[in-house]
Amino acid sequence: MSGFDIVMVIAIILFARLGVRLVSRYIRMKKDNNGSDNKEK
Repeated sequence: MSGFDIVMVIAIILFARLGVRLVSRYIRMKKDNNGSDNKEK
C-alpha cells in the first residue's frame, strides 16, 4: 500500500503545480485583456 501512497502523493503534487500555473496564467491574461480593452475604448 505504501507504493500506492507514494504514487498518490506525486500525482497530487503534479496536479497542484498544474492548477497554480493555470490560475496564474488566467489571472495574467484577464489583466492583459482588461488593459487592452481600456486602451481600445
